[in-house]
Amino acid sequence: MVTSVSSFPGYVKQLVNSGTIELEAAERAVKEAHANQSSILEWFFRNRLATATELAQAVGEEYGLSTIDIDAIDIRPDVADLITDDQKERLKLLPLYRYEGFLMVALADPICLTNMDDIKFATGLQPYAVIVEYDKLGAHLNAGSGFSGSAASSGMSVSTEAITQNIALDTQELKQNDDGGEEIEITGFVDKLLAHAINSKVSDIHIEPYEKNLRIRYRVDGILKVIATPPISIASRLTSRIKVLGRMNISERRVPQDGRVRFKLNEKKNIDFRVNTLPTIYGEKVVMRILDSDSATIGIEKLGFDPKQQTDFTDALAKPDGMVLVTGPTGSGKTVTLYTGLGMLNTPERNISTAEDPVEINMPGVNQVNVNPRVGLTFADALRAFLRQDPDIIMVGEIRDLETAEISIKAAQTGHLVLSTLHTNSAPETLTRLLNMGVPPFNIASSVQLIIAQRLARRLCEHCKKRADIPEEALLNIGFKEDELSKLKIYEAVGCSKCSQGYKGRVGIYEAMPISAVMGRMVMDGANSLDIADQAQKEGIKDLRQSGLEKVRQGVTSITELERITKD
Repeated sequence: MVTSVSSFPGYVKQLVNSGTIELEAAERAVKEAHANQSSILEWFFRNRLATATELAQAVGEEYGLSTIDIDAIDIRPDVADLITDDQKERLKLLPLYRYEGFLMVALADPICLTNMDDIKFATGLQPYAVIVEYDKLGAHLNAGSGFSGSAASSGMSVSTEAITQNIALDTQELKQNDDGGEEIEITGFVDKLLAHAINSKVSDIHIEPYEKNLRIRYRVDGILKVIATPPISIASRLTSRIKVLGRMNISERRVPQDGRVRFKLNEKKNIDFRVNTLPTIYGEKVVMRILDSDSATIGIEKLGFDPKQQTDFTDALAKPDGMVLVTGPTGSGKTVTLYTGLGMLNTPERNISTAEDPVEINMPGVNQVNVNPRVGLTFADALRAFLRQDPDIIMVGEIRDLETAEISIKAAQTGHLVLSTLHTNSAPETLTRLLNMGVPPFNIASSVQLIIAQRLARRLCEHCKKRADIPEEALLNIGFKEDELSKLKIYEAVGCSKCSQGYKGRVGIYEAMPISAVMGRMVMDGANSLDIADQAQKEGIKDLRQSGLEKVRQGVTSITELERITKD
């Protein structure tokens, strides 16, 4: 006889401890289930001791599996037919989604986890389980081969014209042909959206629900633009489809979630997307960041350094120890700069480890760690582990606190090259930021070798840019010198079919500041960022504004773009 909660299955303990089921009722139900040779979960549901939702949530938490709403998924016929109806009924499992060599499988009762090997044998795919509500799974299993995951069979009726409103087929926008109102699956729409974003060199996709419509925007060369406004009626299915791809909890819509999607662009190339959802008053906003390792490591020659800046960077990387810091706002290309440096250092003779939140660029030969504060793995924890792993080079995604800063500097002082980022506006401000964190001045002066501040400016399109007619007084106010005005050629954006609003691609604008002996003494004497900036000018170091003006002189970018990304 069951006399203690400790002998219950884990999910039953959760239901008892949460007060969902009283202890005496649970004891009696477990005993009766055994006596009737019934599943405990089924017995609880049949006798209405807990709802299907409560049971699913308890099972998911106990076994660490995602719980999803099976009714929100469009199950494709070819996936549903991977196993026979008899197998589905016998195993109490239902295939939901196939991706490369993996198969998402729905189950309600944890005893069915033992049937996963049968699924693997029957399909040749690697199954992974998700938990669904008992009654909903039963309804799908009873439907047999009659159910389908198409938009039509699930009661969704969305015409091609409606779902693709304001979407065009050129490089600016996404369009699908209107076949006289032919219905279209959300699956195909998402695939087309992702493929088009990749081909259009998009960095982020924003899917935003509002009261009467959805808004889909691309971030191209740092600027957001609207590419579609589908009807709000497809919002939940569109979001659910993306969350399935990202292996996220479809049934949870109240808290933000993170996921990762691998999209097969062609036979030779896969592209990863980092996915984040955010609950808003009209539904979940989804942002997808494209993580393309090929485009992220472009080679130092293409970053946009001038010759001296490139030399300063390569010299700092060639040193056996010390710290190189890259600073700038979010989206300014800091990660690409650091990974370009890591690519130059990545040889079999070196042990390289990185700690990031999250890893965005996969680089073979580099030991990459995703920090996860929720499970106790912080940047500082990862750094301590690295120092016991015989490292040569360490990359820290971001120095956010004093503990991480102190461990990073200690590593830089003990024979390791450390690369990292901070969020400051200029190179001189980075030194004072470290001081304000509480890092002793001596440690800063003795460990920091180079600070790079950077921004990303849009490149003018070579096919349509034109000479700009700007008054000399305005050019002088912008920062150009009087003796160069007669030969100065300034260009502005026009716009054509080969670019986006007159721009195509981006180029880095840099302030590369090696820490000289004079600057080190200034830091130890408590100098502020303005004093250090003055010393940098004396040493011939270009600040961001001066570097940006040089790109304007070269016809690479425009004055309008320079004003957007820099301030006097």
